[in-house]
Amino acid sequence: MIQVQLTGDKISSNSIEAFSLYEKSRFGGKKESKIEYSPVETLFLLSEKKITLFSGKKQITEEALIKKLRKHDKKVESKLIAYRDLRRKGYILKTALKYGADFRIYEKGVKPGEDHARWVLFVVKENEPLSWHDFAAKNRIAHSIKKNLLIAIVDEEDDVSYYEVSWRKP
Repeated sequence: MIQVQLTGDKISSNSIEAFSLYEKSRFGGKKESKIEYSPVETLFLLSEKKITLFSGKKQITEEALIKKLRKHDKKVESKLIAYRDLRRKGYILKTALKYGADFRIYEKGVKPGEDHARWVLFVVKENEPLSWHDFAAKNRIAHSIKKNLLIAIVDEEDDVSYYEVSWRKP
């Protein structure tokens, strides 16, 4: 099992196993001499029993990490549900914070860095309102970065429905 350290708001590992998992499945991102993980990626890997997370010498559980992350991101559990669903289907997801979205999604078989993501994903809870203004803004972001918009709607049973939106010229 890969040992991962939580230091401040950074989550990383410099183990050989972490680099191996990165090369095989693109979990994390290479930063200098270590692999850095996003919060949702870390939660997924914890839930799949691929990593153990430590803060110093203290082991951090999945529940404790969710509680910590929820303080900064109220949607962390919904994001994890959509992330888990798509990862298990063979897609690679990376953060899309610089675009104001939740994730970038790569086609099956495409590795980040080798080609561009096809979709930009926004995760919404079923009972969360989404105005036409918000929808148009999300669509405009996707269009401006040449990605298709994918909206994941997480329902009360933690099932996910996906809606893809793309621009068409008449």
